[in-house]
Amino acid sequence: MNEKEINMIEFPSNLGLKKTDYAEEPGVKYLPDWLNKFGFHSKICPKNIFRIDPPEYSMTLDEKSGVRNADKIVQYAKKQCELLKDKFNENFFQIILGGDCSILIGNCLALKKIGEFGLFFLDGHTDYMWPELSQTGGVAGMDLAIVTGNGNDKLTNIDKLKPYIKEENTYCIGNRDFDELYLKPMLESDIHYIDLNKLREIGIKSVVNDFLKMIDEKNLDGFFIHLDVDVLNDNIMPAVDSREKGGLTYPEITEILELLINNKKAFGIEITILDPDLDPNGIYTKPFVETITNIFDKKACR
Repeated sequence: MNEKEINMIEFPSNLGLKKTDYAEEPGVKYLPDWLNKFGFHSKICPKNIFRIDPPEYSMTLDEKSGVRNADKIVQYAKKQCELLKDKFNENFFQIILGGDCSILIGNCLALKKIGEFGLFFLDGHTDYMWPELSQTGGVAGMDLAIVTGNGNDKLTNIDKLKPYIKEENTYCIGNRDFDELYLKPMLESDIHYIDLNKLREIGIKSVVNDFLKMIDEKNLDGFFIHLDVDVLNDNIMPAVDSREKGGLTYPEITEILELLINNKKAFGIEITILDPDLDPNGIYTKPFVETITNIFDKKACR
């Protein structure tokens, strides 16, 4: 890890997910506290910890945008943005704990207000979906489309800043949902799309270096990392809302993140979707915490 100090920021929103059949509401809102229980915070030793709790969960489907909780997500995104844009400092790295993937909206809105950024999107799905294709109406399955300016202006054009991240400045890595209808919008976009199979074919180092080269050649102000834990192999991380067979191993995700985080233009990372309700004994959480904190352990606690 480079010499940046660390801010830990908790955005425990579950507004982007449909109600589950095993709980009153999606359990991803407990993610920050759950990781803390297993030593994530103490091992990271952040300089500061900030938290914004989301509006109350509901299943409201917004007719205008076609997504659930649209107004509440916009309200929350603006609060995220106000906190984050004031934390931008070249001497700090932000670790942002969700929540579901809808927190990407507020995070990228903040980045747009700061400057021009790239996005390295690590996810077992593309999340590049239109409301009419969604079976749930949940923003957590549309977040990449929204932040790159695709969809209703209520979500894509907050404060008239559409798009928050340009498609051509985005790498979408690790998808393993190969349904033809689902993939069609992504393949027609300007996003650099590299599914799991192609990532392994090209090689992790080559892909990450190409992304970092793009950041430098375009003279972008920095980049942000999205890590949905469902990008990991289902055998080591099944505690997610939408499971798919296969996925990245811990050595692979370690290689990716070390290459990214050690770059001076790395602004931060968001971690999403791990649902404590699906891992009540922490069997899958413990190795996840160990892996991620080990990436940062070169900076001793002070």
